[in-house]
Amino acid sequence: MNMDPKISRLSVQPAPILSLLAKMRGDLPAPARAAWPEIFWSWLGSLLGILLVAALDRLLFQDTERMLLIGSFGASAVLIYGAPSSPLAQPRNLLLGHFVSALIGVACAQLLPQQSWLAAPLAVSGAIALMQLTRSLHPPGGATALIAVIGSEQIHALGFLYAFLPVLSGAALMLAVALLLNNLVPTRRYPLWWW
Repeated sequence: MNMDPKISRLSVQPAPILSLLAKMRGDLPAPARAAWPEIFWSWLGSLLGILLVAALDRLLFQDTERMLLIGSFGASAVLIYGAPSSPLAQPRNLLLGHFVSALIGVACAQLLPQQSWLAAPLAVSGAIALMQLTRSLHPPGGATALIAVIGSEQIHALGFLYAFLPVLSGAALMLAVALLLNNLVPTRRYPLWWW
């Protein structure tokens, strides 16, 4: 029996597609909900960490062009207060991940000032690669790089200072709260490693 070549080609190709789809099944069960005490300490840590950065931002920089609080710190709060034992939440990842991501973001913004459509993906992907190279993967770092590109004129005016203020200084303040709060809780230990 002669089969139409178009049909025979179709019958060979579903295997890779099915294999790809099979990987997306998600066979493991979802993790259990955190216990109430863990939820409370995560809530309190994030409240105090972001409050400290926001209060100092308002106190020190209200009438200036500088700032201390950026959006990616919200995601860092989830990690360092909500999942402090995660490898992505350790001090090296928090500080170095944000710092190198900010440098990459500013470099992309300055090299491609009129092409944010290209600078943005280059900043995020470059930040991921550099964080992996430096063993400092911290997912909020991708947002830190992106903010350097798509942020306000106030952010752009900072240039490479952005990596130090607000990024490194704000992350260091949040780290100080994480060190204190996470170690007050008997069931937590932070950090698991420093560098």
